[in-house]
Amino acid sequence: MRIGKTIYLDHQATTPVDRRVLAKMHPYFIDSFGNPHSSDHSLGWEAARAIEEAAACIGRFIGADYDELTFTSGATESNNLALLGLGRRAAWGERRRILVSAIEHKCVLAASRILTEQYGFTVEQLPVDPDGFVILPVLEEALDSDVLAVSIMAVNNEIGTIQDIKGISECVRSCGAIFHCDAAQTPLGIPVNSIARHTDILSLSAHKMYGPKGVGILFLTRGLENQIEPQIYGGGQQNGLRSGTVPVPLCVGMGEAAKMIFGPDAEGKRAMLRRRRDAFVEKLEELPWPTIVNGPKAEARHPGNANICFSGFSAHDILHMLQPHLSASTGSACTSGIPETSHVLNAIGLEWNKAESSVRFSLGFGTSDEDVEDAVELIDGVLEKLSKVDIADRT
Repeated sequence: MRIGKTIYLDHQATTPVDRRVLAKMHPYFIDSFGNPHSSDHSLGWEAARAIEEAAACIGRFIGADYDELTFTSGATESNNLALLGLGRRAAWGERRRILVSAIEHKCVLAASRILTEQYGFTVEQLPVDPDGFVILPVLEEALDSDVLAVSIMAVNNEIGTIQDIKGISECVRSCGAIFHCDAAQTPLGIPVNSIARHTDILSLSAHKMYGPKGVGILFLTRGLENQIEPQIYGGGQQNGLRSGTVPVPLCVGMGEAAKMIFGPDAEGKRAMLRRRRDAFVEKLEELPWPTIVNGPKAEARHPGNANICFSGFSAHDILHMLQPHLSASTGSACTSGIPETSHVLNAIGLEWNKAESSVRFSLGFGTSDEDVEDAVELIDGVLEKLSKVDIADRT
């Protein structure tokens, strides 16, 4: 897809709000604007029904009941509520270990660090193989009766690795631990209509699935509510798990996005996305510049993800020179202004210089064949310019 003259290939960072989603949200900003917690009048009842219907749509999307969902501001809050909530409630229990994969989102790693520093938990990072897969025998070896929870994302946000959630779930549950899954990247990547069956706690964000920013959900399998310490206190909304007025338009938007993604054409859309991603990678590999695909083979990764190492080039230079014609992301993150190489690329064994040369391109349902052709042409032109600058610098 194009935003003006810009080809947008950063859908794993965020997706645009679908126009059908926006149309569904619109009345709840202007006409049906009641507080869903106002139980004494019809506008409040109408808003409450809208929240319940949205939760039901999302529940069908992941295979859960609507009353097992708590609306949050997004997956980052959901992940914090899951891990910090579990840890704070179990701080004086016998299960004092938490396992996370080495390629989890930074919010999971940061929450885990808080549990170590402030609550004395032992948090262990599970290694992954060169394709980013959790090594099941290592997980099995690490599991014991003192493990409180295991947190492993379903689809990686940088290299697109699709984990064996069912197999991981069986391992984790066999020792009585709680399985938390950050599923933020799943909606465009894999069918998720039964994912709730294989997880105890699950996080989602609307803006990764053509819904609005600022809303997500935490799925808690029935019976776990009392094992989570709330992070936000107040009027006791949402069964006391997350107080505060629920943002009706945003929740309605997430429900509509779930309904749209869950539609009968979903698998066809993913197949088309995979075809375009594969064509994009093949065309890049045909260019006269050395390229390496980071992560798993095409079938085992998010169908829109292409994490490419352009050996000998700086990813930051490539993206800078592509502006404003193409949007993508580096494999690096900046924390407090300090440049860091991607912890995901480090975890799969990539050398520092290779990680610094890597760009994540993420295609979406709106990406066209023409977008792919033009993007490859733009990248080729930028690499040629950069190679000439490098030659000039050396001479």
